[in-house]
Amino acid sequence: MNVKFKIELIPNEKMETILPLVFLLNEGKFDITILKKRLNNMIAMGNYKCLGVYDRDELIGICGIWVLNKFYIGKHMEADNVYVKQDYRNQGIGELMVNWLVDYAKIQGCKSVEANCYAKNTQGKKFWETQGFEAVGYHLIKKFD
Repeated sequence: MNVKFKIELIPNEKMETILPLVFLLNEGKFDITILKKRLNNMIAMGNYKCLGVYDRDELIGICGIWVLNKFYIGKHMEADNVYVKQDYRNQGIGELMVNWLVDYAKIQGCKSVEANCYAKNTQGKKFWETQGFEAVGYHLIKKFD
């Protein structure tokens, strides 16, 4: 494991520190005020957590975590909104996060870890596949006005 970086769950009272990275992940499509409101709603649901990777005190990577139960797998952990700052990519941070997630999921009694990745994010899809993840379906959405 790379000891250069610190990895830990971000406490709810510091959760807003993820918003600049979520903004970059979504390529500026959503204003920070919208992201803040959505984050507060996610936290209020009670089962959202976020993993943070730090270089000293600088937050350089994030991964949202949901512990869920579904018919097809039972209790599992779902990773989403995974982002690593550009200057820190290709340094093993993604693998560091996946290893942490797998260990944490096992401690939580989960049967698996799932990952969400935007359909157009071919690099992200390739990353998850190299970490042993396989596609088992499609994540589809229908938006309302």
